[in-house]
Amino acid sequence: MAGYDRSVGVIGGGMIGTATALSLVRKGHDVTLIDPQVADRPASYGNGGALNPSSVVPVTVPGLLGKIPRMALAPDSPLFVSLRYLPRLLPWLVPYLAHCRRSEAVRISNSLAPLLNDSPGEHRALAGGTGAESYLHATDLFFVYDNQADFDADRFAWSLRTRHGIEWEVLDADTYGRIEPALADRSYFAIRLPEHGFLSDPGRYLAALTDAFRELGGHVAKDRVVDISRHGRRVAVRLAGQARLDFATAVIAAGAWSARLTAKLGLSFPLESERGYHVEFIEPSIMPTRPIMNASAKIIAAPIAGRLRCAGVVEFAGLESPANKAPAELLVKAARKMFPTLRWKQMRTWMGHRPALTDSLPIIGRAPGHENIILAFGHHHIGMATGAKTARIVADLVTGADPGIDLTPYRADRFRSTAKIGQPRARRRKVRTAAWGRGP
Repeated sequence: MAGYDRSVGVIGGGMIGTATALSLVRKGHDVTLIDPQVADRPASYGNGGALNPSSVVPVTVPGLLGKIPRMALAPDSPLFVSLRYLPRLLPWLVPYLAHCRRSEAVRISNSLAPLLNDSPGEHRALAGGTGAESYLHATDLFFVYDNQADFDADRFAWSLRTRHGIEWEVLDADTYGRIEPALADRSYFAIRLPEHGFLSDPGRYLAALTDAFRELGGHVAKDRVVDISRHGRRVAVRLAGQARLDFATAVIAAGAWSARLTAKLGLSFPLESERGYHVEFIEPSIMPTRPIMNASAKIIAAPIAGRLRCAGVVEFAGLESPANKAPAELLVKAARKMFPTLRWKQMRTWMGHRPALTDSLPIIGRAPGHENIILAFGHHHIGMATGAKTARIVADLVTGADPGIDLTPYRADRFRSTAKIGQPRARRRKVRTAAWGRGP
């Protein structure tokens, strides 16, 4: 259409934002990707690498509420809660835990499934024809439990997976030890899930997608967004370096920092930072051939570009607190237990912020009262797995195409805390977001 303004600003250089920017530039849009650390260790970087359709089980399953006090105090628990941060966390935590009911778990799972059901295929389409393809692999996925009792306690989760057509089979010790030699020294209750995907280096995968975006004419602004506002039919984005960029459409995909931007538009969302950690063992003596989810310890062990990466603890301590040593120490302990003969030359740790909304579902859709601003955040720990599908949906919304999915579960106005449409809160008291944590 002659004179049609195809300028789009995508705020956020993680998986969701980068994939969205690439999808839009392929459709002929003039796209600027804005992030102070584009392709440089966002939450997507620290991911375990599994493109996991079986991640349809929310954290808030029945029975979790009764376990929280013990988990928060147990020295070997994967849940860390900062007592200093707890007063700020409670307004988020109470409605989050209110979803720990069977009916809610089923409802949330039903809404997660359309975003996850062909995660490997969506990523193949996204990475096709780019350097990112080399990091994308078809694989099966192992879930292992320390014993039968731990599996039995998790049967509800497996019933949800079965409900959504996820195939799985129980393996005996001889079989799983032969398929995965890294597990041969341990006796596990093991389950194999076929037809999953794996990223052999999530960080390099993200960087390769960014390179493909640039090669197609996409622009990158490595700066921090300090304000976003509408001026008539345009969206103005002001950067920390004082530059102001104007777009016909803007996409907010800034992960755990997204609520700080939506507040500029008068919109409030119950978003917290679900802080995740990983430990990488350089030149390890043991290397699995595929991702292995240790469901008893709640960690994933994966071969990442010659490094053994163990990830999976959750901390609530906010966006500002420094990394806590205890989660990394727990991951090392869990790795030693999982692989008793493990040795390594060097070890490094990482912490990142995953965006968590109280109902465990992302926001994907137009911002209330702001037709030309699209929101895409709140994907918890499945942002990498759902990133390609989310990007395709957002690109369709920008172009006016039918995304082919019912977006009702992901609507931005489903929260009572959403502010009145079009009423910016210039004097609103700043409230920092929180994170999982047992810490300082």
